[in-house]
Amino acid sequence: MSGLTLSVHGSISELRPEDWDALLEHEPERASPFARHAFLAACEESGCATPRTGWAPRHLVARRGGRVVAAAFAYVRESSDGDFGRDWEWAAAAARARLPWYPKLVLGVPFTPATGRRFLVAAGENRAALVRALLERARRLCAEEGLHGLHVLFPGADEARELEEAGLALRVDFQYHWRNAGYADPEAFLAAFPSKRRNAIRREKAAPERQGIAIRTVRGDELSRDPEGWARDCFALHRASTDQMAWGMRFVNRAFYARVFAGLPDAVEVVEARREGRLVGMAFNLASAEALYGRYWGCVEQHPFLHFNVALYHSIDECIRRGVRRFEGGAGGEHKLARGFEPAETWSAHLLLDRRLDAPIRRHLELERPQRLEAVARWREEHPRLGG
Repeated sequence: MSGLTLSVHGSISELRPEDWDALLEHEPERASPFARHAFLAACEESGCATPRTGWAPRHLVARRGGRVVAAAFAYVRESSDGDFGRDWEWAAAAARARLPWYPKLVLGVPFTPATGRRFLVAAGENRAALVRALLERARRLCAEEGLHGLHVLFPGADEARELEEAGLALRVDFQYHWRNAGYADPEAFLAAFPSKRRNAIRREKAAPERQGIAIRTVRGDELSRDPEGWARDCFALHRASTDQMAWGMRFVNRAFYARVFAGLPDAVEVVEARREGRLVGMAFNLASAEALYGRYWGCVEQHPFLHFNVALYHSIDECIRRGVRRFEGGAGGEHKLARGFEPAETWSAHLLLDRRLDAPIRRHLELERPQRLEAVARWREEHPRLGG
């Protein structure tokens, strides 16, 4: 494109927050809080997403006349832990064929399987052309640095179609999302369930009161008044839970929490659970006007149904009260099905530089995609309301 310059940056700190965030402001419904400069800076400056931890930043930026007109956040990866790309089987197949899979270039948010824009383009610009320009720069970067694949993780459905038109192969997967059908209140939501399931949810929601536990959402000014204190408490609860899991991976640290609380007071939320004034559980979430994103959960006391109430039920009630359209609870969690969450398609887009890998993966995805879409559609038809 005429007058366009493309650059690659080894840290989000090389870019001005106001230049970066200006790319998101005109479409807040598509650009999640995870794409904001402050969140990416929290990941990198806390030491969580750095070359030492396997996340080497390679952010792509397009400028015209010195003005930033498009960007994409990207990282060189030597493994797949924490990017939720679920490409381990592909990597294993490549290894059996004696073909390299790593290092790879990932366009996605560290440790965050949440949907949202991956290519940020300023208002009034030719989006399709700028996406293609950034993709071409990403391809050249892969060739220059010996990266074997380009992987765009968790774009929205419309952006996924753009990437397919630009030559990438699409993969469809699914998560469990809660969607707001315009419920007047939480009782209207429960009324959509069969009576047996509705009564079971009511019993679970009543448990905290019997246990002497008070649950509320803390946000905004209250969090920003003491970011270090909230970081200490949230990290302690998060660590207590991950340390109990044989497979638990603590991707973020206390410094990450402190930076997010200080830098994103309008987007971060904590659902706290207190018993006798003591903080015994929490869910760490981010929110936009359109969506709530569940990220981390932790507790230091075990109580029946505490996780369901802190991580799910309380936030569903908050979404209904505030008119939030959807609640993305993260990857996995079949227990969400019986509590009002439904399968929702998620997308990724892939390009392998070695045709010996690219061609078979494209063929595999072409066969897999209609099967997965049909499976989700069939599930919705057979289970109009979960847990019947």
